[in-house]
Formats: sequence, structure tokens, C-alpha cells
Amino acid sequence: MNTIAITESKKPNTKQELIATNVKLLIEQLEAGHSEALTTYLTVMSRFHNYSFGNVLEIARQMPSATRVAGFWTWKSLGRFVKAGQKGIRILAPIVGVRRKKDEVAQKDITKQNERVLLGFRNAYVFDISQTEGVELPCLRQVTGDPGENIERLTAFLNSRGISVSYSANIAPALGMSYGGRIAILPGQSKAETFATLVHEAGHELLHRSERRTATTKIVRETEAEAVAFVVGKAVGLVNEDSSASYIQLYHGNASLLAESLEVIQQTAAVILDALEPPISEEVTSEELEAVAA
Repeated sequence: MNTIAITESKKPNTKQELIATNVKLLIEQLEAGHSEALTTYLTVMSRFHNYSFGNVLEIARQMPSATRVAGFWTWKSLGRFVKAGQKGIRILAPIVGVRRKKDEVAQKDITKQNERVLLGFRNAYVFDISQTEGVELPCLRQVTGDPGENIERLTAFLNSRGISVSYSANIAPALGMSYGGRIAILPGQSKAETFATLVHEAGHELLHRSERRTATTKIVRETEAEAVAFVVGKAVGLVNEDSSASYIQLYHGNASLLAESLEVIQQTAAVILDALEPPISEEVTSEELEAVAA
């Protein structure tokens, strides 16, 4: 997907503007026949699931090939330096202030004298690892074609949420079924297929067992669940190319519906990925960690 320039005067300055601007640009690409744009956005989600929805869209628009980003000083602290002439990836970072408690409140509980409050947002810039040079960084643990322990981890996470997982040949020809508090998986699939199916059904449990289910069609629900499986599968190194073309079904010419679908996909994939593996925190400063929430 080609990056699209936004003039300085029109740069979005709030989370709502950020999301609206990027969804509008995505729709323009889809209407121009670039259906791969939506798959590209989902792929970026798989790489930056700890970032906010708005900032994921910003990274996808400006550098869809980005894989690992950090601020200038963070890269320097890791022994890497931003190459001369490289342009930073703009994201929104929150401006956080401190609100002091009243004296009488502070005297009652000395540990609660101050509280952090959101004052607004500011521009912040991060750089992809491809824009830097220096010492080699430790490789992140990746799984290629094999989910490893992630089937067990996801099962344990679902059980902790009150969702049971069982295997049954009776659901054939379906690969998996979501019953609301219970998931059934068809036995005999490869580990990669089992994991993808389990994520798909977990997506249904987390996405579609609420009031929102009545506002979506079966096609949208299935596509959202498959998109969650795509994002999570990409993040753990699995290859899932067959269904990428179907994600275009999320788009029906309605910007708000597309934005809602993409946001719930991002949030649900993030919940699952956080359950599978703790977030990598050593590559960002505390200031940049706040930026992911923008």
C-alpha cells in the first residue's frame, strides 16, 4: 500500500480526527480498486497490537512495512542510531499532567496525594528499525508455521474467562463452533489450523456475544472473526494468505461501520496476543509507552 501525504495544516490532532482521516483515506484506496489496502492494515495490526487503534492506522498509512518502532533516544539507548535523512513516523502521544489532591484528602491517605490526568495530545515521532543502524538486537521469539504452546495458552486464557474448549468430530464439516461460553474444535487438523480455528472462534466469543451482535450481519461477524485470526496468526508467525481477499466484505461504503469493525478487530486481537505472550517493553521509554495509548 502506498503512503498518502497529509498536508501540515490538515494533520489530525485528536484521536477522533486521526481515526476519521485514516479511515477516509483507506476507503478512497478501496474505491480506487486497491483491495489489498485492508489486508495491509490488518498486517500492521499484527505487528503493533499494543498500540492504540488510531496510532496503528497512522503507522499503516505512513510506513506499512514497519515491523519494530521506537523513538530516537530509545534507539540510541539500544546502541542503534537513526540514519541521516530518515523521516519519523508521526503518532499522537498523550500529554499527562498531575492533579494534586486537596490537603484534607492527602492527609487521610498519603499514598493518594496526586493523580495523573490527560490534558491533551501532542505530535510524537518514532522510527522503524529499518531506518536505523548499529548493534544487532536480540531476535523476538517467532513461530513459523507452528503455534508452539499458543494453543495451550489460548485455551487457558479462554478457560479463565469462563469459556470452555473441547474437541468434537460431531461438528463436521465445520472446523470450529462458538456456542457462547463454549467452543468446539474439529479434531484432526494440523496444529496451525487448530490454532487459527481456535482464534477464530475466540474472536466470536469476545466480539459477538454482546448487544453489538444484533447490529451486524453473519458475513460481517465471520469476516471479523477471520480477520482476528489473521492478525493473531501473523503476529505469531503463521502464514494465512487464503482468506485475505475476503476482508473486503467489511467495507460496504460506510465509513463508520468500517472504522467500528477495524477497531474491534484490533482490540480483540490485542487481548488475545497479550494473553499469549507478555508485551515487549524494553524497547520503549515510559514516555513512548504512554504514546501507544493515544
